[in-house]
Amino acid sequence: MAASDVEYRCFVGGLAWATDDNSLHNAFSPFGEVLESKIILDRETQRSRGFGFVTFSSEQAMRDAIEGMNGKELDGRSITVNEAQAIRIAIP
Repeated sequence: MAASDVEYRCFVGGLAWATDDNSLHNAFSPFGEVLESKIILDRETQRSRGFGFVTFSSEQAMRDAIEGMNGKELDGRSITVNEAQAIRIAIP
């Protein structure tokens, strides 16, 4: 993986149904530049699945967000924040 391919992405779980991409962005932006905030939606209903991802421009911003937001309340729910794990698929 090239250095430019590195992403500093947090997994955010336990989200309230009312939390949207914008409120997720606003909650995490004090920790650094947010490149993307995305709530994962159910394919059929288009409702939140209760988790999402926030991508930062730097590793330090990601680490600060994990430390600052894990276990905190967002839109009335206690959220879980940790480093997102990359999924690697081996193609034979």
